[in-house]
Amino acid sequence: MNAIDTAIRAAASSIALKGVTKSYDAAHQVIPPMDAEFRAGEFTVVLGPSGCGKSTLLQMIAGLERVSGGAIVIGGREVQNLEPKHRGCAMVFQNYALYPHMSVFDNVAYSLKVAGMPKPERIERVEAVARMLGLSELLARRPSQLSGGQRQRVAIGRAIVREPGVLLFDEPLSNLDAQLRHDMRLELADLHRRIGATTAFVTHDQVEAMTLADRILILNKGRIEQFDTPKAIYHRPASVFVAKFIGSPPMNVLPVTGDGSVLRLADGQVVVEAPLNGNFVLGIRPEDIVFGTGGPLKARLRYREDLGSHSVLAADLAGEVVRVATPFGVDIAEATDLSLSFPQARLHLFDAATGRALPGAIGAQ
Repeated sequence: MNAIDTAIRAAASSIALKGVTKSYDAAHQVIPPMDAEFRAGEFTVVLGPSGCGKSTLLQMIAGLERVSGGAIVIGGREVQNLEPKHRGCAMVFQNYALYPHMSVFDNVAYSLKVAGMPKPERIERVEAVARMLGLSELLARRPSQLSGGQRQRVAIGRAIVREPGVLLFDEPLSNLDAQLRHDMRLELADLHRRIGATTAFVTHDQVEAMTLADRILILNKGRIEQFDTPKAIYHRPASVFVAKFIGSPPMNVLPVTGDGSVLRLADGQVVVEAPLNGNFVLGIRPEDIVFGTGGPLKARLRYREDLGSHSVLAADLAGEVVRVATPFGVDIAEATDLSLSFPQARLHLFDAATGRALPGAIGAQ
């Protein structure tokens, strides 16, 4: 661990949001009152669809957007009225925001120069960051002479050279191709293990969230749907929204009705015994469905997707499309009748009106 690693780890600060809101006018509230805490040294991913308020939330933490109400507390200090440079945060933007006329060295060193750091110390710190990020051979180049991944590393270097307690990433991998995104995820995970900065990472990509996060905060229309570990979110989704947003393919959700003894699909097929009355939403992951002879549920195959490592079958079941993950190479003709089983231990149940999970009602919860 070098001096930069040690300094950033020591500066890592918690972030507490206390009743934070954001409105642009009386009729347009982007974020209703929100309470959340990002733990010191933790890698938190803020995940959600476009327009859910995740980038706005990050910019309020950074000080680039003013809060409409509530408090932001970083390291025990209220910062919502402070300028960005006084908050102890550094931000990496989606478009890198590098100075095109400056070398890599000057881009990374710029904030230190503005702060008045003596030149020998600036050189020492930039060279340490360059070694950490594999940029030592590129310090004399300009951004136009770099690949997308190299420019991303320069943007990260410019952020961490300040030794911030909080690192903020606003969809930093969205401009990269698939292979480079995969490589950069590995680099970011390794970087976080080394420096231990409190990290808030905004994305709409669930793969980035599931592979990078210690915890994931899932936003829907500015509201927190669930804030938990990737494992808990995948196996115990708190709502239909989370169940359908996480997973590829996502969880199957089906309307069911309870008559006090069993839950039935819309066409009357019995899914599971349960002493419940009323309307519900039943969830099951594609990989948890068992298909073959003797299954109690009858469906008809519409099409299949061969994905190399596995296949996904899309079948009609009680007027809904259900996806079933199978080992690659299973030979099934289209328009075939399928027999499916839903293991009770793998079922999830949600309230039909609110969409919230009903823990302990049946199955996995």
